[in-house]
This record gives sequence, structure tokens and C-alpha cells, in this order.
Amino acid sequence: MNHFPQAWGRPRDDIYGSYDSSYLRSNGPKAHTSSPIVTGTSVLAVKFKYGVVIAADNLASYGSLARFTDVKRLRTFNRRTVVGFGGDVSDMQYLDRLLLSLDIEENYGSSGHDLNAKNLHTYLSKVMYKRRSDVNPLWNQLLVAGLDAEDQPFLSSVDLLGTTFSSPTLATGFGAHLAQPLLRKVAGDEAAVQSVTREQAVEAVKECMKVLFYRDARSLDKYSIAVITKEAGVELKEDEQLEGQSWAFAEMIKGYGTQTV
Repeated sequence: MNHFPQAWGRPRDDIYGSYDSSYLRSNGPKAHTSSPIVTGTSVLAVKFKYGVVIAADNLASYGSLARFTDVKRLRTFNRRTVVGFGGDVSDMQYLDRLLLSLDIEENYGSSGHDLNAKNLHTYLSKVMYKRRSDVNPLWNQLLVAGLDAEDQPFLSSVDLLGTTFSSPTLATGFGAHLAQPLLRKVAGDEAAVQSVTREQAVEAVKECMKVLFYRDARSLDKYSIAVITKEAGVELKEDEQLEGQSWAFAEMIKGYGTQTV
């Protein structure tokens, strides 16, 4: 009987013939993701005077099928940063494990310093750009919200190409088309942010989530929302439900089905 570990769980060679290990060869063509399969839609974020509000729904779609309805796409990093993930869910899980290992390394390090939101955004932008340079991108667009080294509100984005930019309001997916105009009415520029209260920012994000549920076929009425401030850190709620929905506007839409003008 063969007691060597490499033979455990394998049929006996003297009865079934030698083991075919050809499938273990690694000299074949590389297979990279060329099109995401399970994806999450919009992530929204807006600054206010003392912090940032960020939200994303809990749906992961398998193509056009609303398959997974309890996927949390907001991830906390230490007590003053939240990362929102849009795009491929498997790549989101990879980045989540990467951030977890980074968090453990920082917590058990001897430097005595922790990463703020700006540091984390820089790190993620390098990760995304490196994978893009390897022609194996991570199919995500990320929003990093939190506080910088001076405890000022920070909000920035990075996409699968490693492209980065900042703004008082940001959105991914359909939210970039439908929610951004609404958010810009609240915080159009950095000067306007100083007059925006927490309540106004939260209400604006909730209203945008409602609009996206009306108009985006890949959205859900259950969502996660986080508020990041210096005093309270990260306040994350993961099972919020849209309220006060009204579909009366649908009666005015013409041109679909059997309707006539």
C-alpha cells in the first residue's frame, strides 16, 4: 500500500493504472477575465461639512438576473474609511481579502501609524494600475470615503484602469448618469460642502437610491449606507429599506408596450 502523501485520495496505480497528471501542466494559455459575470451596480457618495455619506444597494446581478440580494458592497477599513465597490463581485472579494490582510499588517505593525482614507486610496490606485498593466484588470470601480490625515472629509474614485479623481460628489455605474445631477444640487463644489449638514447629505443619498431603484434595472430597494465623521467614526447600516416609493410617474411615460399617445 502506498503511504506517501502525494498518493492520498488517488486510485491505486497497480489497479487503475498510472495517474494522469497532464491537467496540472501550467504551460497552456493564460485565461483572464474579459467580461464580468456577477456584478454590482451603483455606489453613491457625497461630502458634508464634517464627513462623508456613502451608499450602495445589496444586489449582485448574474447578467440581467437579480440573483443575489444580500451582497454587502461597502467595506470598512479601520474606524475612518469605507470602500464602496461597483462592478465584478469576485474581484470585489479579492480586494476585500487584500484589504483585510493589509489591515491586520497595519494593526500588528510597530510603526504606530494607521492608514487614513487618502493613504488607502493611493494604495488601491496602485493595485488597480498594476493589474491593468498586467493586462489582467480588476473589473471594479471603487469609491473611497473617509477622513484624511487632518481629519477632513475625503472622497475619491479609482477604476479598473487605475484612473483616479476626486469630487464633492461621486457615483459609479448608472448613478454617474442619474444620481450625480441630484447630488450636485446639494454639494456642487468644495465651497458648497461647508454649508451641507449631515441630515441634508443623508437625505440626498436616500433620494438618489430611490431614483436608481425606479430607473436602474440592476438595482434593489435594500441598501447599505455609511456615515463617516471624526466624532463617531464609521456608522454603517447594512439592511436599510427604501421608503415612500411612488410609481405614479409611470402613467406619464409614453412609447412602451400598447400605449398610444
